[in-house]
Amino acid sequence: MRMKIQKHSTFLRRHPVFTSRDLDEHLASRGGFGPRTDEAFLTYYRRVGRLARIRRGLYATVPPGADPRTQPVNPYLIAARLTPDAVLSHHTALEYHGRAHSVWQHFFYSAARPARPVAFRSHLFRGVRFPRALLHCGHEFLAAPATEEQGLTIRVTSLERTLVDVLHRPDLSGGWEEVWRSLESVEFFDLDVVVEYALLLHNATTAAKVGFFLERHRAELMVDDCHLERLRRHRPRQPHYMDRMRHRPARLVRDWNLMVPEEVLARSWEDVP
Repeated sequence: MRMKIQKHSTFLRRHPVFTSRDLDEHLASRGGFGPRTDEAFLTYYRRVGRLARIRRGLYATVPPGADPRTQPVNPYLIAARLTPDAVLSHHTALEYHGRAHSVWQHFFYSAARPARPVAFRSHLFRGVRFPRALLHCGHEFLAAPATEEQGLTIRVTSLERTLVDVLHRPDLSGGWEEVWRSLESVEFFDLDVVVEYALLLHNATTAAKVGFFLERHRAELMVDDCHLERLRRHRPRQPHYMDRMRHRPARLVRDWNLMVPEEVLARSWEDVP
């Protein structure tokens, strides 16, 4: 049994979080495969305190001597392994890039078919569908490069894609104050990528939101007329609400045909001591 355990030490060391598929591939490479082999592996390592079950088919490796009930698990790895195509997005992407104004216990990822929400300890993991336009043209991973986290490959939306995503869905990003304060902490965006991605979504309201934000930060972000004009050509033909919560006071910004919440126009959060 000891020799068999040694065969798995490298796998455990290299997989702080792993799926059943990861385990199947590992066991197959060692000459073992099948439900009984998986079950024996999981049963043994859970019994000796080396595994923490996150949900069915997803596990975290626990270092020798640590308590599997309290050993910290990297939440980015959990979110990134909940589906094969998971991309950390929205407020979670802001946090990953170190640009979120506030720290959350909720983690978001985008996927073609998100899993059901998962609660693990103090964290909640929620998936959202990739925008339909991205699925239609097969660009789910546009501006979502692969990166390495604790030796595992994960995908995270770039700051450019994140800018558009959080304006598109502020409800997944903490609301307007959180969105504004977070994005204003970024000194530079590749505006060609921002505009390309925004237009790829084929959403007039989102194009107007992005244009409005860039226009408001024109000097700081060195926004050219060409960027604004491309977005302006795709703004709504009739006034659209910037916020789904239409009961909030809003004012029309005619240049973008956008009903902008008063709190955004007045930056009311700056009045709070």
